[in-house]
Amino acid sequence: MTSTKVDAPAAAMSPGERTVSRGRTITEADVTQFAALTGDMHPQHTDAVWAAGSRFGGRIAHGMLVLSYAVGLVDFDPERVVALRGLSRATFKAPVALGDTIHVESTVDGSEPVDDAYALVTCRWRVLNQHGRLVAAVRVEILWRHADVPAAASAADDFRPLPL
Repeated sequence: MTSTKVDAPAAAMSPGERTVSRGRTITEADVTQFAALTGDMHPQHTDAVWAAGSRFGGRIAHGMLVLSYAVGLVDFDPERVVALRGLSRATFKAPVALGDTIHVESTVDGSEPVDDAYALVTCRWRVLNQHGRLVAAVRVEILWRHADVPAAASAADDFRPLPL
């Protein structure tokens, strides 16, 4: 298993900025609970005998579980991140087996002003396993409050719709 450096949340998100999250090991309990929560009982995730005969040779985590955990692994500054606005171009590159440890490498691709108080920050996330193998990639859009706008002063504005 390789170790990863964990970076603190940034006060501002600038294009090219990179961070690496902490890791999380995917357990049988995680997969079982996710299957129960979502109703996705595909035997690739829930049936050890069936999965043993599959192309992956055993049970694997749901792709959406991997992305959900990726969101939880990224260290967002709660004073700046207002909302996760969108996920796009999600691609699952390799299976995540029970017992694998994943982490997220994030790169800021750009930032567009929404108004005087907010920007829409676009990031590229690479989810890797303990061997450094890319298991998933996704483009993420984050609604970001500028540092000079106090959270309390802009709370009412946080709920107005954003342009599509």
